[in-house]
Amino acid sequence: MGAHAKTWDSDLYQSSHSYVWQYGRDLLALLDPKPGERILDAGCGTGQLAAEIARAGAEVVGVDASTEMIAGARKNYPEVRLEVADATALTFTEEFDAVLSNAALHWIRDQSAAIASIYRALKPGGRFVFEMGGHGNLRDALEAGCAALRALGVAAPEQRIPWYFPTIGQYAALLESHGFELRFAALFDRPTALSDGENGLDSWIKMFGNFAFSAVSIERHAELIRQWEQFGRAKLYRDGGWTLDYRRLRMLAVKL
Repeated sequence: MGAHAKTWDSDLYQSSHSYVWQYGRDLLALLDPKPGERILDAGCGTGQLAAEIARAGAEVVGVDASTEMIAGARKNYPEVRLEVADATALTFTEEFDAVLSNAALHWIRDQSAAIASIYRALKPGGRFVFEMGGHGNLRDALEAGCAALRALGVAAPEQRIPWYFPTIGQYAALLESHGFELRFAALFDRPTALSDGENGLDSWIKMFGNFAFSAVSIERHAELIRQWEQFGRAKLYRDGGWTLDYRRLRMLAVKL
């Protein structure tokens, strides 16, 4: 994942937020890894997709900016090559037949640097297959979170949101400006039911809500969660659990 101040709890990520990589399995059909190919998993998290690529017979390298995630991945898959590395500053040059990235690019502030770094890592004709948060991702969830922050006296909470959720057109232009040719693009809704029932949103905020927690004192974290749940319940809570309004951007581009 890209550079950010978040400290990751890899066990919580793996137990309560496994949907991140389970949904990412759909990407593997688009990636279509072949025996003998060399493939980079950029933002590999706790390693599940990297391991599945390896099972397809490809040689895989998984990288993530989080030392906690890589530690968890190495524990899970000691047979896979896994390294701590930032997607904006990869050290590979024309080494890979393909690069996969799932649910990582939207964390990166310098998108241009990440795309240039990935382009450099690919062989000519190599493919870049990725999925990230797309335009409108988590609109209702983040509106509730910002309302909660305002209720606690935080000004301009929208400016604290750390993610980049582009349209197809915005990201296509970025890719093309760095020499990629876009071959496939889709922006689609993917409502995602959280595990943990009534506590699902609480768990999600503790995993991904550092931007909100950092705006208030630790003594007010419980109140922030309570307010977030209150503002979000009408749109996000149904049938005894929380469902977040995820939207995903999925693309395949080729290095010319």
